[in-house]
Amino acid sequence: MMKKIILLLFILTSASAFSQELRLLRGAITENLIVNDSVNETYSLYLPTNFNVNETWPVAFVMDLEGKGKAAVSMLMSAAEQEGYVLASSNNISDSLSISNNVLVANRMFNSVFQIIPTAKNRTYTAGFGSGAMFASILPTFVKEIKGVVSIGASVGNVEILNSKQPFQFIGIVNRNDFNFRSMYVNKQILNKLKFPNELLVYDGERNLPEKDIIASAFRILTLTGMAKGYLDRNDSLVQTSFNEFFIKANSFLSNQKPLLAAYQMTDMEKVFYPLMKLDTLKDSQKILKRSPSFRKANRSQNSYFLKESFTKEDYSYYLEEDIITYNYANLGWWNFQMQELNKLDKSSVLFERQMSTRLRGYINALISDNIDYISADEELDLEALNLLYMIKTITSPTEYDSYLKVISTSSKMEDYGTALFYLEELLKNGYTNTQELYTLEHTALFRIMLEFNEVVEKYLKGARYDIIEQ
Repeated sequence: MMKKIILLLFILTSASAFSQELRLLRGAITENLIVNDSVNETYSLYLPTNFNVNETWPVAFVMDLEGKGKAAVSMLMSAAEQEGYVLASSNNISDSLSISNNVLVANRMFNSVFQIIPTAKNRTYTAGFGSGAMFASILPTFVKEIKGVVSIGASVGNVEILNSKQPFQFIGIVNRNDFNFRSMYVNKQILNKLKFPNELLVYDGERNLPEKDIIASAFRILTLTGMAKGYLDRNDSLVQTSFNEFFIKANSFLSNQKPLLAAYQMTDMEKVFYPLMKLDTLKDSQKILKRSPSFRKANRSQNSYFLKESFTKEDYSYYLEEDIITYNYANLGWWNFQMQELNKLDKSSVLFERQMSTRLRGYINALISDNIDYISADEELDLEALNLLYMIKTITSPTEYDSYLKVISTSSKMEDYGTALFYLEELLKNGYTNTQELYTLEHTALFRIMLEFNEVVEKYLKGARYDIIEQ
């Protein structure tokens, strides 16, 4: 059944000097809303299908450091529709701005939304993915109206600035394959010590992005916490239904031999439902679970792999730094061996080994990307170090074509055509077919007219641009 989209017409006038006619969509995203007349800033807004101006609504502000407001909102839209949340996201927040400037941009968006949407008191939240989530978790320290954060794939941005006198609810969502899982797991323990209300929704699967029902659970937890604190009227039916749904999910984890996920779920349930209902059944289930051989074995195994993962990450960090400082091309073989070892773990029958392998691969690729960004931003560009990083990236992420192209371009600029030719062939072996991009690659004009270049292209793509002249 198609969702019906209804237009709402608002005429806004305010003493602060700006007025505009807004056409806001229900059940769809309204793009490029102007923050105010004095700044060139816009945002995207999502209103649930059942939105009406006679009620007050919870609002989740979605942070995206690439300023892609519509895309950020769209990833949470289905869950927000189900749980009755308004979403808004700025197009002007950017990782190129300082934190203080991004806070100012976000605050201007907050004020704009508060002017046009009847917002429920004490039910303003932030959310985000990755780096956007880290920024979202910083905002409650500066904006006291924010009562909670939904952080997907990222820990609290800066634990040191948390104010125990101004706590907020932190709901983390993470895949056990995500290299941030361990840090978010540790983050949970830190927040517990600081007495910050927090939950960690953990899931398994090939996708790093959570399904709609997991994000919806985070919004539901915010709603239930709001009831417990008296921010909205208590709905006993919703409380009981939510408890049953969460409990069924915990039992499904047990049925699928995932006792740790069941334990995480029950721990979160205890926090959320303790102020709302008696939990005798839940506590009995927790005791039985934590005494079970399956839970104890899984917990020991996970801790063991956590330790092994920590040592391996230290090795990656140490050797990457050494390789960059010394331009150690000879160590490319070591990186290749490390990836072969991870490939073996990918085929392991042990779930924790497979998950550790995926996390380690994610970690090293993120570490390389961070170093690339750092060196690229330096006024005195270290071209050789940058080229080495891209070479390592072709090993750690062999299907990411951009790394090969960077090596080909940089090596051609340095007139190292042997290296450029090697990485050209490796690129084409891995299935690259974009000849238009290849033939317009920066710094390769001389390389492209060489016999060897065209022979390799002809071998894999059957269509070299320049004729091969037999000698």
